[in-house]
Amino acid sequence: MNCVQPNRRSALRLLLAALALASLSLAPPARAEREVEHAKGRTRVPERPRSVLVFDVAALDTLDALGVEVAGVPGSNLPDYLARYRDKRYAKIGTLFEPDYEAVNAAAPDLIIVGPRSSAKYAELARMAPTLDLTVDPQHFVAGTRRNVALLGDLFGREAEAAALVAKIDAGITRVRKDAPAAGTVLMVMVNGGKLTAFGTGSRFGWLYDDLGLTPAATGGSAAAHGEVISFEYILKTNPDWLLVLDRDAAVGHGGQAARAALDNELVAATRAAKSGHILYLDPVRWYISAGGGAALTVMVEELATALDTAQARR
Repeated sequence: MNCVQPNRRSALRLLLAALALASLSLAPPARAEREVEHAKGRTRVPERPRSVLVFDVAALDTLDALGVEVAGVPGSNLPDYLARYRDKRYAKIGTLFEPDYEAVNAAAPDLIIVGPRSSAKYAELARMAPTLDLTVDPQHFVAGTRRNVALLGDLFGREAEAAALVAKIDAGITRVRKDAPAAGTVLMVMVNGGKLTAFGTGSRFGWLYDDLGLTPAATGGSAAAHGEVISFEYILKTNPDWLLVLDRDAAVGHGGQAARAALDNELVAATRAAKSGHILYLDPVRWYISAGGGAALTVMVEELATALDTAQARR
């Protein structure tokens, strides 16, 4: 009896070791990771993230265009062209500004993406899962948008789709730059609650001049997100050849004709832009809510290119 018992113990140990080795061989391999540079530094994220939460509409715009599925989105302020993400199969993880941390935790993400409106919550979210801040620097708007498209395409294995999207952006920019020299001067304004602000060089929309080659009707410009306060007299004084109008009220759902009503006056009517029919009301959602998205930027530059092409054809 004394010699049999040790043999049984040895056999049991061998069996347990074999089972442990078998379980190791059946375990899923460790997922590859990569280090990604973004607005908040560098973060290690898994290759081909599977459960992605997106707080930034611009990033969602790009991911949607690339055919990348996401797990969670903000519960409000999603534009109509991204309405499918309002469906209940997508977790609602808070607002554009304020995360619902319980919902984020319940979604068990392996990647979280924030942008300019949610950037302030980066630190808290980064403690829950790898988080990227894809905020685009307004001083390098086009280059930053291109970079984010390429980054997301590479991260999710959609390199070909990303390259095609960047090519569409560049094609639109080329069209605008072709017509820009003959377009004359341009003034970009935003209407917000009946008040006017302007964006010149060095502003949030300075890329119109730096990257697209348009000629500003006035130099300088406030770096504030909502621009520099101006009057209708200012518009007449600068007397632009083109007036680009962003209706913030329409962008955030406070009404669809506020800008047109505000600009329907004798001072604006006396400008070269109005007399030539060169007042262009921009797509409010893409210019204000999802600016920085690859698909949004494509629409934005094509909108400008079409307007300038049409004006050139009439000459």
